[in-house]
Amino acid sequence: MSSRTLWTPSPEQIEATRLTAFARRVAERHGADVSDYESLWRWSVEHLEEFWAEVWDFFEIAPDTAYSAVLAERSMPGAVWFPGARLNYVDHILRQATGREHESALISVREDGTESRLTWGELVAQVGAVASAMQRMGVGQGDRVVGYLPNVPAAVVAFLAAASIGAVWSACGPEIGRDGAVARFAQLEPVLLIAADGYRFGGRLHDRRPVVAGMAASLPTLRHVVTVPVAGLPSTGTQWADLLTEPCTPRPVPVPFDHPLWIVYSSGTTGLPKGLVHGHGGILISARAQSGLQSDVHPGDRSMSYTSTSWIMWNATVNGLLSGVTAVLYDGNPMHPSIGRLWQLAADQRLNSLGVSPGYLLACEKAGVHPATEHDLSALRSVGVTGSPVPARSYRWVAEEFGPAVQLRAFSGGTDFAATLVGGAPWLPVYEGEMSCRSLGCHVEAWNEAGHAVIGEIGELVIRSPMPSMPLRIWGDTDGRRYREAYFAHYPGVWRHGDWLTITSRGTAIIHGRSDSTLNRNGVRMGSADIYQAVEALPEVTEALVIGVEQPDGGYWMPLFVHLADGATLDDHLTARIRSAVREHASPRHVPDEVLAAPAIPHTFTGKKLEVPIKRIAQGVPPERACNIDSVDDPEALSWFAALTARRRTEAASRPALE
Repeated sequence: MSSRTLWTPSPEQIEATRLTAFARRVAERHGADVSDYESLWRWSVEHLEEFWAEVWDFFEIAPDTAYSAVLAERSMPGAVWFPGARLNYVDHILRQATGREHESALISVREDGTESRLTWGELVAQVGAVASAMQRMGVGQGDRVVGYLPNVPAAVVAFLAAASIGAVWSACGPEIGRDGAVARFAQLEPVLLIAADGYRFGGRLHDRRPVVAGMAASLPTLRHVVTVPVAGLPSTGTQWADLLTEPCTPRPVPVPFDHPLWIVYSSGTTGLPKGLVHGHGGILISARAQSGLQSDVHPGDRSMSYTSTSWIMWNATVNGLLSGVTAVLYDGNPMHPSIGRLWQLAADQRLNSLGVSPGYLLACEKAGVHPATEHDLSALRSVGVTGSPVPARSYRWVAEEFGPAVQLRAFSGGTDFAATLVGGAPWLPVYEGEMSCRSLGCHVEAWNEAGHAVIGEIGELVIRSPMPSMPLRIWGDTDGRRYREAYFAHYPGVWRHGDWLTITSRGTAIIHGRSDSTLNRNGVRMGSADIYQAVEALPEVTEALVIGVEQPDGGYWMPLFVHLADGATLDDHLTARIRSAVREHASPRHVPDEVLAAPAIPHTFTGKKLEVPIKRIAQGVPPERACNIDSVDDPEALSWFAALTARRRTEAASRPALE
């Protein structure tokens, strides 16, 4: 296991962090020895109530309300946090505007370079105007407001307006088709739809007016549809501008701690999308702890993550406003007109933090992009990476390109609880291929098959204690059965997250891939991420996907699919190099049975490879039953895998039986 240190904070940097101030407060008030991060993390999970009470006070979560207990019910599922408290998530964003009315709160950049800004004062006025308009439309507490919107300021304003009056927000991006959007929204029975007329991506205009009309016809509970002119196409009916005619100061309604804030959807690709309900208080307090302590963000920092409203990272972007961050929103293709587009944005906007995917870093390296020499990135302090495991080579690439000025913050969490489980901290160094720590208040462990915590070994990622931002429930799951089966069936009372995890002896963390797509050859288990790191390091391979398929005759077929770079050919020489890379850098027991060139590797809209659905297709399940087609970024790619399966079955049937 690598122990090469790639980045280390200076003593001066450590001293200036909020984490240092928080630790001193804990030491003074509780007499705890929390002089290093591991001891502070241990205290935070062993004294859960005290930790979250300190977060409440340190960040002045709701100084005008009282609660009867921090954690009244500790069971999972069913934990009850801060009963009696009344607050509103939006109130904590609006308070950031005080004294900063003329500073930028949101900066929006379109793919064509068009830029617009909302100051804090304008954000407050627009949220007030839209909230009042919603109330005039009859929207009230508990009603669902849904958005079919790209990553533009109107999406942020609409969400904050809805939440301020106690309505429940849910959204997806317009890249999702009508059926996919209806599958999400119909189960919520929304009263208001706010939708874009279209969007631009990769230089192309996508007219979504027919999709919106079909969606509205499929949502009988709608009372109103509002059009946001993202693409500037002619449209009738209520327009976004109609909601902005009467700017006013919003008055967020105090609601109970667990009042629903938003409904987000798991990235699963089978069955009806799971609508995960999160509460005002749980999201608020978790976001303040993670941005203030783990990321050490401050008012006025400029931050951007490449995301869409379909992904939890959009919600995380809005959460940054709770800390007074200026959020930069980009709507478009991250590689248009060139692969270095996001680095150019980081330079133009003087970003302090940029969030990208592991695939983007790898693509930049293979394309010979040199961000720090091609752009002025002197303001950049951190590069955040999530969505899938980050290969060690990308750690090295960031360190070589940026030097000690920029910290790579690889992290892993989930839509499930809108929080980071393992990631970074401003006190800790960054080691090659490893995430620096477990997040404070997150009782994460790696468990072996016997259900025991292990160090230095691969195990199931579990959460032993409740977290405030865990889902309140799954929408429509009246008896809680879907919730329990999804997260607690394997270990009753303990959250099983579905990832393979190693906690090292120094407290760092390594994610090895999804445990529900484990490669189990001859009883030896392995996560797919280790194979991807080995194979995707080859310049000819753009991306790879590996599956292990149990055969009807008791055999086990483990193919590796590769999407090749332009000009590359999967000949015998490259196949041998791929096999050698797996053997030398991953596992000699997991060298693929076949290496096959695929025209594309399909993903969910949040960037996760479709390992389990592709495995089901390889077992003969039709694509439309193997996955929710509307959750796939390239549905046509599934046809290739289905055709491969059909061809293999025909060939097998034509072989003469052995005597």
